[in-house]
Amino acid sequence: MVPRPVAICLQERNKQVLNIRNFCILAHVDHGKSTLCDRFLEITGTVKPSAMKPQYLDVNPISRERGITIKLAPVRIKYQLPAALRQIFNFDFFIFNLIDTPGHVDFAYEVSRSLAACEGAIFLVDATQGIQAQTFSYWQKAKAQGLKLIPVVNKIDLAAALPEEVALAMSQTFAFSQEEILFISAKTGEGVRELMKAVIERLPPPPTRKHFPLRALVFDSFYDQHKGVVVMVRVFDGEIKIGETLSLLASGAIFKPLEIGYFQPEPQASPVIENGNVGYLATGLKELNLARVGDTLTSVNLKTQKAELITPLPGYQPPKPMVFVAVYPLAQTDFHNLEESLAKLSLNDASFSYQPESSLALGKGFRMGFLGPLHAEVVKQRLEREFGLALLMTAPNVEYQVVVKKGRDSSKQTLKIRNISEIPQNYEAILEPMVKGTILTPPAALGRIIELCQEHRGKQLNIEYLGWQVKLEYRLPLAEILSDFFAKLKSFSSGYASFDYQVIDYALFDGVRLDIYIGGKMIEALSRLVPKNKAYEIGRTLVEKLFKVIPKQMFEFTIQAAVGKRVIARLVKKAWRKDVTAKLYGGDQTRKDKLLEKQKKGKKRMKAVGRVFIPQEAFLAVLKDEN
Repeated sequence: MVPRPVAICLQERNKQVLNIRNFCILAHVDHGKSTLCDRFLEITGTVKPSAMKPQYLDVNPISRERGITIKLAPVRIKYQLPAALRQIFNFDFFIFNLIDTPGHVDFAYEVSRSLAACEGAIFLVDATQGIQAQTFSYWQKAKAQGLKLIPVVNKIDLAAALPEEVALAMSQTFAFSQEEILFISAKTGEGVRELMKAVIERLPPPPTRKHFPLRALVFDSFYDQHKGVVVMVRVFDGEIKIGETLSLLASGAIFKPLEIGYFQPEPQASPVIENGNVGYLATGLKELNLARVGDTLTSVNLKTQKAELITPLPGYQPPKPMVFVAVYPLAQTDFHNLEESLAKLSLNDASFSYQPESSLALGKGFRMGFLGPLHAEVVKQRLEREFGLALLMTAPNVEYQVVVKKGRDSSKQTLKIRNISEIPQNYEAILEPMVKGTILTPPAALGRIIELCQEHRGKQLNIEYLGWQVKLEYRLPLAEILSDFFAKLKSFSSGYASFDYQVIDYALFDGVRLDIYIGGKMIEALSRLVPKNKAYEIGRTLVEKLFKVIPKQMFEFTIQAAVGKRVIARLVKKAWRKDVTAKLYGGDQTRKDKLLEKQKKGKKRMKAVGRVFIPQEAFLAVLKDEN
């Protein structure tokens, strides 16, 4: 005889969970993820036709301006089945918990969080561009997570589309059978209804565990002024009911939610978040560090006021920042506003890190770590727009490993350095992070792209022809791809090449630390590591830029670029000259000489004790040119 709890679970599986599908859409940038989400919303009537707009789930204005998804967005879709499908599946409707995900490599952490909340994914490839760099990356992530994939070729309505060739490449590269690959146009809606049927048929339903103790994974969060921290959850065990006392296992926070519900796609309150579903909770918590992404939500035993002794759900590996910049408020009175804004924004984007630092030239700010240069740029824009801050961001750099001598026994120690000004002058060696870069390009651009990689100190690892594309693998310094590498790659290939990378190890850096001195004082915000053979050129360029943007002072001062104790570039900024003899009308020369001598002594004293005023605009101009 089947035990009663198991029998209950089997009964629940037949009645409630078989009509739920949790999935996301995986694709390279601009392959049509958001447009496909629009068709799902439109066909199912989730959004009224009068309210429908392109890329509906991309609510962030920065996302709309750039034309890329920068933030995951869940939505609960109730799909009323046509009469023919009702007879096949024996249900009147299905619940699609769809998560729209970014495609750019800098937002890969968003993708990993989406995958953890799903059982399957739509694997989308553009019929005009074919397999791209992020296509490989996201396929590997999905397979490692054990997700079921539905291969789809999109944009078949375009004149330049090569759907059969792309399908063949997908079959050969990812071992899909030709029969399981679907062909759609997310723009016109062609084939989308067949895809929705495939979602029901091919993707597995969530396991039924309604009568188990509550366990829900926090996969995203944001801050609301009235509701406190709002968390997005996927319920794996049990269900969440309004009014019950809940706890977050990692932080130990205990609370009663102010509101629970689903995204449809706007937040809509509900008395319960059912087993196997995706929803949200307004926790009411004002302490931002109590609700973090990756935590497990559970219920509290009201007698003991403690959470049940259950195993937390597997969370997420903490993201490892790859690019580091310093961010300063243009007005130092905004420092505390910046600190509060970073705390709130980190709830919505858990992939960046920050810690306070100060600069003699720029004041108090934060050293921040990001997953890539685009990630850094987007976060800066969000801080400025969403929180009304005016910010200055320094040039991006990476985390170096610096070998130094320690103590009298000359033993060696390896330091991790994220701020170039912290590198000691007497270092033994510098190691820089290296990446394995994967480039997919049309053959016509192959020669120029190989030259580009060589110019950026790249070493070719592999070259492979995949039908009408070429796959290149290069070992590159991470620092070399932070500036103009990606822009040049797109330019040389007329926009068709794609690039993905992952850090693999560290290698000896044949370079030097370049420091900038103004008026004899080092400006740490402008320190950098540069290749030894480019040190003079870069130093001279920086000195000339600063000479142009720093105004004259009441005393003469120098602008210098130095490597260690050796000055490699130097310019002198002359002082303002006031004509102190203008008030004299006649008289002998000695009267004029006295005034000129007095002025000379005053300027000498001022030069000894004075401080060069460097306006924020000067830093802004120099750093903007670098970025």
